[in-house]
Amino acid sequence: MISPLAVVEQGAIIGKNTVIEAFAYIGKNVVIGDDCLIKSGAKIVGNTKIGNKCKIFSYAILGDIPQDISYTNDDFSGLIIGDNATIREFCTINSGTKKGDGYTRIGNNAFIMAYVHIAHDCNIANNVIFANNVTLAGHVEVGDYSVIGGLTPVHQFVKIGRYCMLAGASALSQDLPHFCLAEGNRAYVRSLNLVGLRRHFSKDDLDILKQAFNELFRNKKSTPSQSAKELINVSKNQNIIDLCDFIINTKRGIPTKEDKDEM
Repeated sequence: MISPLAVVEQGAIIGKNTVIEAFAYIGKNVVIGDDCLIKSGAKIVGNTKIGNKCKIFSYAILGDIPQDISYTNDDFSGLIIGDNATIREFCTINSGTKKGDGYTRIGNNAFIMAYVHIAHDCNIANNVIFANNVTLAGHVEVGDYSVIGGLTPVHQFVKIGRYCMLAGASALSQDLPHFCLAEGNRAYVRSLNLVGLRRHFSKDDLDILKQAFNELFRNKKSTPSQSAKELINVSKNQNIIDLCDFIINTKRGIPTKEDKDEM
């Protein structure tokens, strides 16, 4: 299952039924799970661990050292990718740094399209979709089932919640709360991510989220943070509690239309 024209360094661990095509390069500390496909020209190096049933396409480079000027060759640096990931052509996913826990992490079922860059210490959850040319700076966090459109950069240390949609050709420099859609340059919260939410939530749950969204983002008498502190004390819905907690604890702020209008 390994082409004689591939380079697999001694020490690499390759799972059952994994195919490695010609001219792929696998470093000595790499661990690849079962039933994976590593296409021609892909390069996987460093302390990289890849789960089962992953597809790594041509000229993707995974696990190389971080683009961080404080990094030294003596620092531990690693990359962990879960099961069933699809990583398309020319993606670059860097390993972590000691300023994080040493690892860049990507969960299960990631669909990462061509030319995406994921920088050091990013923490990506499960079932995400990143369209072509998405660029994540260091220490970015992305929650479950979130989608980022093409040609979109995300500033370092930004947090994107779960079930979010960040539209294409946007630029996000603040935190995007759970369940929300943001768009623009700079991006700001425009609405709930209703298209994505309808795939996973009941109508009753959506109605509760809509009401909470209006109280948080369309209340002209208070800021989202002020509204969140009031709402979290009266709501018994876990989704609303999580949404309010995200807004209350943001470090980079929540991008709103009012902030954008003042710029």
